[in-house]
Amino acid sequence: MTNSTGAALAAISLHQLPNRQWATVLDVARPDSPEDRELALRLTEIGFVPGEAVCIVATGVPGREPLAVRLGHTTFALRRHEAALIRVTPGAAGHG
Repeated sequence: MTNSTGAALAAISLHQLPNRQWATVLDVARPDSPEDRELALRLTEIGFVPGEAVCIVATGVPGREPLAVRLGHTTFALRRHEAALIRVTPGAAGHG
């Protein structure tokens, strides 16, 4: 993916995204552990799929956990570990 100047956009994990900045989901990691594979499947099933716009709308204190994440018209509470499985690129069409 490239931006308007042609430079490659850097992918980050969702938990690294600053609050109130929209991003576009690239993919969900496919981890090795059975528990995390199940978690990745659940994240995909609830809508964290490539191309979806996502935004962290609030965070807990201390430690920025949980994360309140907006996906479409729904807000989910995710642990940082869960959000770390979701790769995004900052910026989303029609947002921000």
